[in-house]
Amino acid sequence: MFGYSVYACFIGFFLDFIFGDPHFLYHPVRLVGGLISFCEKYLRKIFPKSELGLKTAGLVLVIIVSSVTVGGVFIICFFAYKTDTYFGIAVESILCYFWLAAKSLKTESMKVYSKVLNGDIIGARKALSMIVGRDTDSLNEKDIIKATVETIAENLSDGVIAPMLYILIGGGVFGALYKAVNTMDSMVGYKNEKYILLGKYAAGLDDIVNYLPSRISAVMLILSSFILGMDCKGAFAVFKRDRFNHSSPNSAQTEAACAGALGIRLGGNAYYFGRLYEKPFIGDDVVSISPIKIVEANRLMYSASIMTICFFGIGFLMLKEFVF
Repeated sequence: MFGYSVYACFIGFFLDFIFGDPHFLYHPVRLVGGLISFCEKYLRKIFPKSELGLKTAGLVLVIIVSSVTVGGVFIICFFAYKTDTYFGIAVESILCYFWLAAKSLKTESMKVYSKVLNGDIIGARKALSMIVGRDTDSLNEKDIIKATVETIAENLSDGVIAPMLYILIGGGVFGALYKAVNTMDSMVGYKNEKYILLGKYAAGLDDIVNYLPSRISAVMLILSSFILGMDCKGAFAVFKRDRFNHSSPNSAQTEAACAGALGIRLGGNAYYFGRLYEKPFIGDDVVSISPIKIVEANRLMYSASIMTICFFGIGFLMLKEFVF
């Protein structure tokens, strides 16, 4: 069934482009999130609250969530393809549609843009809190715009290009594995007292699976900045200089490319759960930060996404024809 993963990825991306991520109770990513919460609750009860106990619980969490998610999707795809090839492609395409979130990222970020444009800072903070993990209650207009651009750049990799690449390699099953790992990191991968031990393996695995996709995403952003007439030289220069200005080895890759392309400075200190985290800056203040930067960041995000699926999708199709 993996021979049809390229077609499923194209169809899934098209569905996301048209309809966006559907919001309903039994969305697969929500189910994965529910499984993570369930496992965390009971593993904390089972394992001792020592350093070794919490790390072991975190490892078991990764194994259970990854195995159940991948196993469930594999069974669905296996029997779908066993029933009929076209039915299998349809089912896998829908699953791939669930794993991609380009339009959702644009829609949610544009809600922030609309609030800022209308001078509704309180509404903008609330809209921003739906798509970022940081505290938003005290952010001013410029901070809100910066945080929105940052999440567009980071989620270009996490929410679009990374799952896309894994789908192209191994279909809906590999896409499911990626989303399981990424969702675990977003829920338990925090470096605070509660999760620093329990989320150690989830965060580490997320760094591994995003290592290449984040760098591919940054390259696609730089190429997109050239196609869209933005600052391509700046994108490359800032990427080269600031791509490691983050505690994560991956997050600053896309943020640096995006900051350079838009001519703005991202990063800096931020509050998470009431605690200040000191973070280096990314990019330079070439132009002033204004709401239009959110629109430009979304243009970059979509351009990079389309370039990626066309380039790698066609490449995998050619490889498929050559191999099979």
